[in-house]
Amino acid sequence: WGSCQMLTIKGINTTVGQEQQAGMKEKQVLEDSEMHLARRDIEGLFQEQPETGNQYLEDTLLRSYLKTHLPPKVLEEVHQDLERFGNRLLTKIQPLSWECELNPPVFRQFDAWGRRVDRIHTCSAWRRMKDISAEEGLIAEAYEKRYSNWSRLYQAVKLYLFSSSSGGFSCPLAMTDGAAKVIESLGIPGSLKNAFDRLTSRDPEKFWTSGQWMTERRGGSDVANGTETVARKQPDGSYRLYGFKWFTSAADSDMALTLARIADAEGQCTQGSRGLSLFFLRVRDEEGKLNNIQVQRLKDKLGTRQMATAELWLQGARAELISAEGRGVAAISNMLNITRIHNVIGAVASMRRMISLSRNYACKRVAFGKLLKDHPLHVQTIARMEVQVRGAFLLLMDIVRLLGLAETNLASEQEQLLLRLLIPVAKLYTGKQASAVAVEAMESFGGQGYMEDTGLPVILRDALVLSIWEGTTNILSLDVLRSLAKSHGQVMVVFLSTVQKKLELASGTEELSPAVHRAQEAIRSLQQFMAATGSERALSMELAARDFSYSLARIYTGRALLMEHAARPGASPTDICAALRWCEQELCPVAAESARGSYGDGAALQDSALVFGDS
Repeated sequence: WGSCQMLTIKGINTTVGQEQQAGMKEKQVLEDSEMHLARRDIEGLFQEQPETGNQYLEDTLLRSYLKTHLPPKVLEEVHQDLERFGNRLLTKIQPLSWECELNPPVFRQFDAWGRRVDRIHTCSAWRRMKDISAEEGLIAEAYEKRYSNWSRLYQAVKLYLFSSSSGGFSCPLAMTDGAAKVIESLGIPGSLKNAFDRLTSRDPEKFWTSGQWMTERRGGSDVANGTETVARKQPDGSYRLYGFKWFTSAADSDMALTLARIADAEGQCTQGSRGLSLFFLRVRDEEGKLNNIQVQRLKDKLGTRQMATAELWLQGARAELISAEGRGVAAISNMLNITRIHNVIGAVASMRRMISLSRNYACKRVAFGKLLKDHPLHVQTIARMEVQVRGAFLLLMDIVRLLGLAETNLASEQEQLLLRLLIPVAKLYTGKQASAVAVEAMESFGGQGYMEDTGLPVILRDALVLSIWEGTTNILSLDVLRSLAKSHGQVMVVFLSTVQKKLELASGTEELSPAVHRAQEAIRSLQQFMAATGSERALSMELAARDFSYSLARIYTGRALLMEHAARPGASPTDICAALRWCEQELCPVAAESARGSYGDGAALQDSALVFGDS
């Protein structure tokens, strides 16, 4: 348009004055044209922001699960509270979450006069998250047991809704829940009653959060060989701790549970896991002074930047021995189970958040002349992610259902064995799912997914820790094998029996017959693999541990949960479709890899040669 005007103006026969006037007009036209084009270009770059509403009301899978499983009276009360909570998340809590991301903790080691103060400053939004956690009973709900065995499941649902809007505060809540569980398992001794009451309080003025200080200089998972912290007994029966904690999450917490080795009269400590004992300590005294603790620095992490993670020197920190001497690992195992379940909650929540945003964006964004939702390939990609999050959600719900039964002494021995197996399986599998879904969902936004101020990269970064924290995929895969060994194989008997019972329910639904057939084949393949491998081939089982754990996750999720949900009265076509789609993937990768010789004689040497060379 501007070029046409230029030609028109230049074609006019004019006097000198008229030429100057025409030149001025030409310049004005060009400026107006450029401004119009610039404005039009900018306006064309604006895209509608994806938005979600009340997370609870929009989550049809969650609501259908609760309607199917909760007693009517419990459902009525829970529904009202979750709807209210969903509104609070949308209007009050989500804005605080972004504030936490924009204002990460700051460490101030010295004051203006050179005095060492070791202050970790957190933003007001982070501190408000702590108050909200108490007000909503995000820890208390599981211990008050208002709804008997359903209390733990209800708590998990609230944490699931809260997680993606928590600004990272779900991490200290995980350790707080774990600490409360440990103290409860010890019978809540008198010296710890105040701590337990505060960890499970609904009063923001009283509520405490807890840290979990186990990782030292030699690393995290191998606590038996990596723990160097020494505990020295004092005349009054308390202990002083000396050592270096290399990675302490939620360093601004009020208390912590930590492992240490008790020194004898000669100053010697028992090595290995038998030398580890569990201790309780307050981080600060009543005046706010650190308990003989020095903060070396805050960790510069890829994600979860909203939360203070620090390196700490314990220089005579006063502590209380709360486990039997040398039984620290056994005592803290309850904490690990709870924090691993919280890890699953975070994984499922992050997947649901990303898919909800992707789905909403697809209904707004126009590309190549039509909305993204009208491009079949784009919708197929989101549908595949939806299948993954549905399976992960039902796996999470089944675990917290079993935990609720165990905590109210209603779980059978078989259910307790199954819970022991499913916790590491779910943690390792959903951690991997969350990372994959976050990357795929991020791509569904195109270049906008890569922009920091959209908030989408935050979700990706925070999801990546889920396959690392509380045990990497390989560490947890080996833990799965240990659960088999400790039960002398009984846990697999329970697993197969449970899956078979749930499958029988689905067998009566004709639409599910292809999925039932594939699941039956997967079970036979798993049984054949276990029979062929046997307990005498320890190396083969170690090489197969990851694929074996994946197989358990896929078979149980597809056969026992998605199909069970799809076979219930009132199931929707979407429920049936999800079960069918889940079972289209390789349900038993361990059998497939075994057939390729991935665990056979010489496989480990071949792997080593590929990684490190023939030398």
